[in-house]
Amino acid sequence: MEEIKYIGKIGKFPMNPTYDDILKANSMKSEKIRKTPLIYSRTFSVLSGSEVYLKSEFQQKTGAFKIRGAYYKIQTLTTDEKQKGVIAASAGNHAQGVAYAAMAEKIKCTIVMPKNASPAKVAATKWYGAKVILAGNTYEDASTKAEEIAKETGAILIHAFDDPEIISGQGVIGLEILEQMPDVEEVYVPIGGGGLAAGILIAIKTTHPNVKVIGIQSRSFPSMYESWKKGSITSVEGTRTIADGISVKVPGQITFPIIKELIDDIVLVDDSEITKAMFLLMERMKIVIEPAGAVGVAYLISHKPSPGKKVVSILAGGNIDMYLLGQIVDKGLAAMGRLLKISVLLPDRPGAFKEIVDEISAANANIVEVVHDRLSSNINAGSASVTLSLEIEGKEQADKLIQALQKKNIQFNLLT
Repeated sequence: MEEIKYIGKIGKFPMNPTYDDILKANSMKSEKIRKTPLIYSRTFSVLSGSEVYLKSEFQQKTGAFKIRGAYYKIQTLTTDEKQKGVIAASAGNHAQGVAYAAMAEKIKCTIVMPKNASPAKVAATKWYGAKVILAGNTYEDASTKAEEIAKETGAILIHAFDDPEIISGQGVIGLEILEQMPDVEEVYVPIGGGGLAAGILIAIKTTHPNVKVIGIQSRSFPSMYESWKKGSITSVEGTRTIADGISVKVPGQITFPIIKELIDDIVLVDDSEITKAMFLLMERMKIVIEPAGAVGVAYLISHKPSPGKKVVSILAGGNIDMYLLGQIVDKGLAAMGRLLKISVLLPDRPGAFKEIVDEISAANANIVEVVHDRLSSNINAGSASVTLSLEIEGKEQADKLIQALQKKNIQFNLLT
């Protein structure tokens, strides 16, 4: 691809930050910021029909790309500003990035997090020495509280995405991708408020305008998607989603015009697609990724948008609550047709359960959980309800077992 000389803008649109700002962020990159590897995935290449490489930002210190922007922002503060301390609002990854960077620079740090933030992310933020305040139920609530505290105390507010230095720090990822794979054709980037996408767009489009950059949002919080479609910043209420890291109601004032001008497409994924991607990342590649970090892979394998293309998907972070991780495994098995859950009503007599077990054994299925219930009010006296979770190879084996139970006239309900 032909390189173009940077002149401070792309087309008629002046960039803020600029490409030179991203180069500066790269030159000031601390040894604590890792140049993350680009990993080829045969699994996702086969499933998507593309040649898929994964940018492993989950390998950063604090487990996510957010430390890049946070560390650079704190490095650019004056001595007087550092003495005032810093404050930030975040659901988790930005919180940890700011807390770690502040700890490294010996700066006082306060983080405001939503009350429903992941306990694991709250604990990690405290571990890095920050004072944590829980306020509100959304990122926007926490952000409002952080602004109030900043005005009262004089602490320097470090925005999660709508800040030129934050965007510049994240944009270094784009420089690394081009260095690691000069012939990349498409890059898939998670979008919440847009800091990561804005930085990568400037870094890539300035010198390689033909490389497509596609943003991915949760279908439950499509704020940037709706804003991009309408051509102006749009707020969405949002609904519950596992992808809390990109659950942002309103895009950034700085990030939106950059994304509006430069992005090639914005697409949506739902929780079931994210769950499948997370499960496959764990099972096939032994990589644990949080929901917001897996949306690019989720879109690639669910929609197969770029057959034959050389693509990079950014695995933005790996900070996931362990309780959610257990649910992802179960739901992933179910989505892949490898977990069958049935409820059976049996006469409460010796040998009744053995008949069920014999059929399961004959079908070569594995019992992973049994829940036995005689006492619930909806179960008649003399009967017992048994719920079984079975590990199976796939749909063919499941169908074989279901047919065998039906031939035996065994009453059961399919739960998955």
